[in-house]
Amino acid sequence: DCRWFSWLVTLRELQHHGHINLNSRYTKHAEIMAERASPITIANLFESDRNGQSPQIVVLQGAAGIGKTLTAKKIMLDWANEGLYQNRFDYVFYINCREINFVREQRSVEDLILENCPDQNAPTKEILMNPEKLLFIIDGFDELRFSFNQPTSIQCSDSCEKQPVEIILSSLFRKKVLLKSYLLITTRPIALEKLGQCLKDERYAEILGFSENERKEYFYKFFGNEEQARKAFNFVKDNEVLFTMCFVPLVCWIICTVLKQQMEADEDLAQTSSTITGVYMHYLDSLLKGHSSTSKQQVQGNLKGLCSLAADGIWKKNILFEEEDVKKHGLDKPDALFLNENMFQKGIDCECVYTFIHLSFQEFFAALFYVLEKEETEENSETAIQPVEKLFEKCEKSRNDLMLTVRFLFGLLNKKRMEEMEKKLSCKISPKIKNNLLTWVKEKLSLSLFKYDMLPFDEDTTILYFEYFHCLYEIGEREFVQSAMNHLTELKLLHHTFTKMDQIVLQFCLKNSCKLESVYLDTCTFLTEDLNEDSPRPCKEKHQHEPRHSPIYLFCEALEDPNCKLKKLKLHGFLIGTCCRDLADVLKARESLTELDLGYNDLGNAGVRLLCEGLKHPTCKLQKLDLWDCELTGACCGDLANVLSTNQSLTELKLCANSLGDAGVRLLCKQLTHPNCKLQQLGLRDCELTGACCGDLAAVLSTSQSLTELKLSGNNLGDAGMRLLCKGLNHPNCKLQKLDLRDCELTSACCGDLAAVLRASWTLTELKLSGNNLGNAGVRLLCEGLKHPNCKLLQNLILSSCFLTDACCGDLATVLRTNQSLTELDLGYNNLGDAGVKLLCEGLKQNCKLQSLNLRKSCTWECGVTAAGCGDLAAFLKTKQNLTKLYLDNHLSLGDSGVQLLCEGLTHPNCKLETLVLHYCGLTAACCEALSSVLSTSQTLTFLGLGANSLEDSGVQRLCEGLKHRNYYCDSNSLNLKTERKIHLPPSFSLPLPDSP
Repeated sequence: DCRWFSWLVTLRELQHHGHINLNSRYTKHAEIMAERASPITIANLFESDRNGQSPQIVVLQGAAGIGKTLTAKKIMLDWANEGLYQNRFDYVFYINCREINFVREQRSVEDLILENCPDQNAPTKEILMNPEKLLFIIDGFDELRFSFNQPTSIQCSDSCEKQPVEIILSSLFRKKVLLKSYLLITTRPIALEKLGQCLKDERYAEILGFSENERKEYFYKFFGNEEQARKAFNFVKDNEVLFTMCFVPLVCWIICTVLKQQMEADEDLAQTSSTITGVYMHYLDSLLKGHSSTSKQQVQGNLKGLCSLAADGIWKKNILFEEEDVKKHGLDKPDALFLNENMFQKGIDCECVYTFIHLSFQEFFAALFYVLEKEETEENSETAIQPVEKLFEKCEKSRNDLMLTVRFLFGLLNKKRMEEMEKKLSCKISPKIKNNLLTWVKEKLSLSLFKYDMLPFDEDTTILYFEYFHCLYEIGEREFVQSAMNHLTELKLLHHTFTKMDQIVLQFCLKNSCKLESVYLDTCTFLTEDLNEDSPRPCKEKHQHEPRHSPIYLFCEALEDPNCKLKKLKLHGFLIGTCCRDLADVLKARESLTELDLGYNDLGNAGVRLLCEGLKHPTCKLQKLDLWDCELTGACCGDLANVLSTNQSLTELKLCANSLGDAGVRLLCKQLTHPNCKLQQLGLRDCELTGACCGDLAAVLSTSQSLTELKLSGNNLGDAGMRLLCKGLNHPNCKLQKLDLRDCELTSACCGDLAAVLRASWTLTELKLSGNNLGNAGVRLLCEGLKHPNCKLLQNLILSSCFLTDACCGDLATVLRTNQSLTELDLGYNNLGDAGVKLLCEGLKQNCKLQSLNLRKSCTWECGVTAAGCGDLAAFLKTKQNLTKLYLDNHLSLGDSGVQLLCEGLTHPNCKLETLVLHYCGLTAACCEALSSVLSTSQTLTFLGLGANSLEDSGVQRLCEGLKHRNYYCDSNSLNLKTERKIHLPPSFSLPLPDSP
């Protein structure tokens, strides 16, 4: 059936060269081209571009079976009929690469012209005199068996000089001969890189095949019956793999043929053709039915020969087979079944060469080769076929050309399909291969999906490990898939575009991941279309009256499955409000779900209202809900407040970065005091609050028996608001342990009230006040509270960026000497200087319990710690103390001399430091000898940060000397030691590693 030849060829000009596999099994063909291409016609292939440049070489690429040869010959025909390129070319010559492979004798360019000219007496000398009027069409570059890696010195420049045809073609490509002539080269994408090395200033264009509308038109013309056509097209459109492959006209014909046969036999398409393997198996079966008179033994022999030929070809990356190749695989009989049934296609002009009718069929039969049981006598040492383990190894690289073969391999091992093959083909299936597949996919999923810290989440990696999911869907057996996914406890997918087929595959795998506890999807896209009436997947009854499903409804259906035991769900950056209806259904159905993070989504108030329906349901056991930056306003707080008074499992609610305002918080506070409310943590950072809401919050603090953590940073509370809040904090019933007041427009005026809280509170352990203009006076007031005997629980005090100087350090030193609970003090980005550090060190020396000290310097302050300050720090480190973390970033004045002094303390036995950060400290290689000594002697140091310093390679080499006696491995720009020892270096460094076991 050749009716598809009637369609016009659709071309796109590619804006840049690159390996673009447009026969993609992963992404919609039309979407790829929309991003990378612009329209161009055959008539304009050699016209000037927008920059005025007209190419002499055009590369016309396209997937297997897309119509490259047809296009090339149509160009020849149109030119000959005076319909194309009449004013540009006087002569056009067609060179078939398939034929060129078999030219053994030397040729000249003149010979090639004469051999491809109908007139054997053509005036070749005259033709060659005007090379600018010549066009050579080189058809099928990917089929050439030449390397094209010859040195330029042996290229041919004389069009009459005889050379091996590889040299002649290479000289044409490289413009060493007939410099002004024009070339049109057709190729599959797989050979683009090889071809590109031979060309310069070429233009790339792509044959796109059928667009989506043309696919639909083809279906209606093929079936004739409108009802059948509609049903078949809608079925295929719902299956992304089948629909994508239909852009190749030949494959579209095969799929239509199979579907028509099944529909005429009243078979259920959803049961028989939901996978690409199923479609190809049906096509094979239809061919066999036409040869029912052929003996089973002959069928087996021909099938095995066909499969071994296909497998040999994929390992050699060969799609062309000579007669001797065919004979070597036992297909030498003239009545060979598949030759007669056009399973091979004979070249039109080269009868001794055979190819599969489409590359995907070669991949299908290659997979079948590994499935069929083999006898020992069948081993053929002359082939390039590798064992199945090698096939798996090759597929570890993304976009590997063997991946479809592996997918077919999974599909063929479906239990029902295996039984059908044994019955219809009378062939035995290998009993071992299925266990090998199971072992492989378990290992690959484990390595690729779950080592998050080591996994580079680029596009290729995401495509690769989602391809494993497609393999599991292809086999379609719950028992097998559940075994493969049995170890899966966490799933993390970033920046992935889920087609409709991807969503079906993900749903299938999630339903069979019985031990899955955590799912994290970040910045993904769920492509959505209205389900057609013939969709093989029934709609959820509860949504039948909705205008359309949300993009994630298939995903949510999987989470509602009884097998699902999900505990944590994190969906960032791609949801819309309508998704919340499906998420609410998950909350109602999944009692195991305890954490839901929906941050950075455009849910809106309407979305949260839908979500709250699930949160209020009696079966919802959610404990933690994060709605950070979800485009919410105060209008949603009434719905959330109702949840607080009914849901007794919810203990943590984050509403940060939403425009709730005082009115919204007032609504929340009304229910926060409800006896049923068990909330422990409330996040209201950057919610556009003012001091007006602090009275309501104070009322909550004085009555709530559960609230222990309150985050109010980034709100303009002011001193008046702080005064109101302190009334609640001072109340005997207040249970608050952690209070975050960073960047709340506070001044020293509120510090007296805070000091009173410190004196009275029996629960507060953490107080964050950074980014407020407290000044020395304010800190002096705070210290009065910190020194009070009743202040026994505060452990963490954050005072970074509070406009402090050395004037407050005496008071802080007194606190350090007297307070026995404080373990972390952050004074970063303040102007303390050496004088301040000296005062602090005096307090640190005397029975101080501090474990972490942050002295990071702000770049705006001129006064930093110098060598003098380092001397005081070193003296302190030599004393008996508890400090384990010290941060000295941005002190450019510290320098090599300061670090050398510091190292004297770091090497002392009393030093317990585990983390030392010295980024941006003006260091050079001169200090690395001292640091190397620390690395070789310290028994506690596990992290040393040296980023943004000019250590140079010599300095790093000195650091490595200090590590010689320790086992370590190099990871990116840091040295990771056994027991997590790490040196953080600038990204530009290339580490010269010392000799080490």
